[in-house]
Amino acid sequence: MKYLCLVYYSEAAMQERGDDHWQSLNGECSAFGEGLRESGQMLDGSALQPVSTATTVRVRDSQVHVTDGPFAETKEQLAGFYLIEAGDLNDAIRIAGRIPPARYGSIEIRPVRDIHGESSRAVPYAESLNKD
Repeated sequence: MKYLCLVYYSEAAMQERGDDHWQSLNGECSAFGEGLRESGQMLDGSALQPVSTATTVRVRDSQVHVTDGPFAETKEQLAGFYLIEAGDLNDAIRIAGRIPPARYGSIEIRPVRDIHGESSRAVPYAESLNKD
């Protein structure tokens, strides 16, 4: 099954760590991604430009509204993603736990829906609330 691992961390906190730390972390991410690719578990992935480069688009009453900046102000910003192939959620959690920036922020794991197949229906909202 495909899972999207969204990488979040505080850009300000990462900047405070300095360029050497940043370069080291980027090297770790590249090596980790290459290892996943070689194992057939990484389908795609990329780092994102800083949140200051974001543009948010909303359509209301057929009008397009564009705002500079992210969708919402948060403590942690979306910094990148890994699209992985995993046997199940537990396997995806094991992979996400090894993503280097997880040490500084968080990784959100989302199952990818196949909009062309039988699994195209989203999990009903009420059912999604019953996770223990």
